Amino acid sequence: MKAGIVGLPNVGKSTLFNALTSARAEARNYPFCTIEPNVGMVPIPDPRLARLNNYIATKEVVPTVLHCVDIAGLVRGAHQGEGLGNQFLSHIREVEAILHVVRCFENADVTHVDAHVDPVRDIETIETELLLADLQMVTNALERSRKNLRGGDADTALRVRVLERCQTALDAGQAVRALDWPVAAEEKMLRMLGLITAKPVCYIANVGDEESPSAVAAIKAIRAYMQRHDGDVVPVCARIESELAELAPAERAEMLDALGMAEPALDRVARAAHALLGLQSFFTAGPKQIRAWTIPCGATAPQAAGAIHTDFERGFIRVEVYTVADLEQYHSEAAIKAAGRMRLEGKQYIMQDGDVCHFLFNV
Repeated sequence: MKAGIVGLPNVGKSTLFNALTSARAEARNYPFCTIEPNVGMVPIPDPRLARLNNYIATKEVVPTVLHCVDIAGLVRGAHQGEGLGNQFLSHIREVEAILHVVRCFENADVTHVDAHVDPVRDIETIETELLLADLQMVTNALERSRKNLRGGDADTALRVRVLERCQTALDAGQAVRALDWPVAAEEKMLRMLGLITAKPVCYIANVGDEESPSAVAAIKAIRAYMQRHDGDVVPVCARIESELAELAPAERAEMLDALGMAEPALDRVARAAHALLGLQSFFTAGPKQIRAWTIPCGATAPQAAGAIHTDFERGFIRVEVYTVADLEQYHSEAAIKAAGRMRLEGKQYIMQDGDVCHFLFNV
């Protein structure tokens, strides 16, 4: 699954992308430096892996990863093709979640497309373009679907209902993600439409210095906006994060300590993106590898087994499950079993975030 980094030009999207992925994508002080989307892999930091490794010796520790896409900056009029907007909007439709980077730093050497920094205005510029792009798409799709409705096809009728509801919301300036879809068939149809404003969003406030008066005011303004629009914001200094990403682990720890930071801010961004996509992790642990695996929230035990190998899902028998806390209390899997804390779960078991698993299967 992919999270797309979006925003106006020159807000720090490519700098943030490089810090997240170490991809070294080009980042320059002019609009449309990025044309084709850059794609990279982002490891999801999870301290539970180290906690497992404290009690289980292994050859390697492997975190789960997220695909991240650096998408070119959008400008006012993008839904009508301004600044290659149609091309860039199509790139956003291909991701499952949006990381919206908002410029909160003042720097005379980095041009702003609207001449001065105003985070809420910039958010509304992007949100308006995404709304108008979706409205244009929904209106066209609705016109075609209504023509096909005469045949009485149930799927077409369902599509028309969903499109009409989306059109009403978009006409009112409301993102489709704000709508509730209690009917499963309607929710499935909505996912098939690929609407941009149906995708979950996390806002990343790119600050020059989080303690500066302008940054404090900018973050406060964004949070007030989020309270009205049900969103989340993560403050990040992309410049500092890019410097941290270039350092060796020991030097990174020193710089974090000097900055008074417990972890890089991008660790929070990566975890926020993971949660935004409705994903969770489970672990496998043994002498060869301790590894985190990604599954959707609500996945069953056989589906989790299938994340490792399709044969595991096809021949699933049961799964042995314990928690990281169990291992920390009893210090070994043998002791967990002896204490009766090792659970045996079947095909109906719904996986919980942080489960440590041994799958039993027969193919």
